[in-house]
Formats: sequence, C-alpha cells, structure tokens
Amino acid sequence: MEVILQKGCASLTGQLESYSGYYIRRSGKKFVCQRKAKGYVPADGQWRFIVLCAQMAGGIHIADIKVKPDDIGPALYKAHHFIAARNIKDKIYNARDIRNLITTFGL
Repeated sequence: MEVILQKGCASLTGQLESYSGYYIRRSGKKFVCQRKAKGYVPADGQWRFIVLCAQMAGGIHIADIKVKPDDIGPALYKAHHFIAARNIKDKIYNARDIRNLITTFGL
C-alpha cells in the first residue's frame, strides 16, 4: 500500500497505532506500509491499518492511499471478511474506495 501525503507534509514514517503491527516507511520518493518484523501482528492487522489510513486520508497528513488488489484481498480474508474479499476487483483502490467497501459490506 502506498500512502500519498498532503502537499504541506514532507514526511510521515513510523507506527500510526500500536495494535495493527504495520508502519509507514519511506521507499525512494514514496511512502509505503510494511509489516513489523518482530512482535505480535494480529491476523486482521493489515486490514486495520488500511482502514486507519483510509480514514485519515483527506486530513492534515495523508491526502490519499493506493492499495493493490493483491494487498486488499488477502487482508480482508485474514480479517474474516470473506464476502468482501471475493468481491475485490482488479484495480487500484483509493481511500474513497476503501470507505465504500466498509459501508457496502458493513465492515
């Protein structure tokens, strides 16, 4: 997942919250999400982190996100949202798309 920052935000790295097991790191000129190598990571941690970033999008730091179907499908499946996982299309999802998924499937 790629995190797109607001124009006034130069950098955003590190853990956004403690329970997901994911953090943001810089990769070249992009900011991407990565799973922690050590420590406990819950099964639904990746989905929680995607939702958190989607909810923060449009705010002070995060402008938008880009999530590949290869990331969102398994994240939904691991979080036991099987029907939503089966309905993932082959496209890049942004924050609005994630919020629509949450509303459509009651996640």
